[in-house]
Amino acid sequence: MKKGLLKLLHGKAYGNDTINNYHRKLNQLERYMIANDIVTYDPSVGQKFIDDYLSTHALSKGNRQYMNTVIHRLDDYCVDKYQIQRKPELTPLPESYTTLMDAYLQKCRDDGNRESTIIGKSYSLREFYCHLESLGCHDLRGADAAIIGRACLMQNNKDGWAVIRMFLRYLNYAGLINHDFSTIIPHFKRAFRLPSTYTEDEVNRFEETIDTNSKIGKRDYAMLLLATRLDMRSGDIANLTFSSLDFGNDTISITQEKTNEPLVLPMIPAVKTALADYLKNGRPESGQPYVFLRANAPFEKITTSVVRFETNKYFGKADIDITDKKHGPHVFRSSLASSMINHLVSYDVVRKSLDI
Repeated sequence: MKKGLLKLLHGKAYGNDTINNYHRKLNQLERYMIANDIVTYDPSVGQKFIDDYLSTHALSKGNRQYMNTVIHRLDDYCVDKYQIQRKPELTPLPESYTTLMDAYLQKCRDDGNRESTIIGKSYSLREFYCHLESLGCHDLRGADAAIIGRACLMQNNKDGWAVIRMFLRYLNYAGLINHDFSTIIPHFKRAFRLPSTYTEDEVNRFEETIDTNSKIGKRDYAMLLLATRLDMRSGDIANLTFSSLDFGNDTISITQEKTNEPLVLPMIPAVKTALADYLKNGRPESGQPYVFLRANAPFEKITTSVVRFETNKYFGKADIDITDKKHGPHVFRSSLASSMINHLVSYDVVRKSLDI
């Protein structure tokens, strides 16, 4: 089992130092099992090893997290599963509530909701049930207006109120509960804020602070030019594939993740040069169809959090004042229209890209 996991990591292009660190930690686990006459490994053994080790060793937070990562990787390998990040386990819900929630979410699917939207709604409805349960209500069909109202006020994200309102309205309309509690759900309105704007000089400083002499800098420069010059959203950047790039005709063709609408963008010279440099001199060797990959093994596609993290990092390096301003990859929209038009991008493309 140990050899199998190490072989898997090697196949995922992990570095020798990382594999050696895994090897040492797995050797410690192996010695622990021998000392305790444990013949067969399962996740409970791994957790007991962690608990016993930490009871006699003072480790930093980073080392504790690393130990957990190694054991969790082993647990995943035992069930023939590999994942870069372990998602938190969801609290089991009773069948009575699951039936109601699943019926509503299926209605949302039938109405054309994207799966990412469904997932967001399910989290809000799960949190809603946890609050109901904490108030002593274990079956929504037996709830009253007072409990419903209190549970709503306990929601951490008030945007979830709209989801709960539609959920309760649907349940009553479908005859799954006897009362329409949707009318008591408060409406939440975000305070109006002017959009964050950055000057052309600040955007130039942002771009210039990226070190294109390093491989990760080549990736970040090409990746973030798509945001600063073409207003591509972080999800579209992370999901960009080679099939979207047409170097011969200088175009980038995507289906926008947010709107599901097709969009053809011009591969302006700066973007074309940056992409070509990254693909030739910065991108790790990989059979992945995605353009932008993680800088370290395993060399898989980046996530939107990578785009956001790198954006924030370069704002800091450029010493740009972000006080009371948004500073993610989507803030470049306000200065893009004039920039794109200066590059002779058609108004129709500008309108579709910026949703104007």
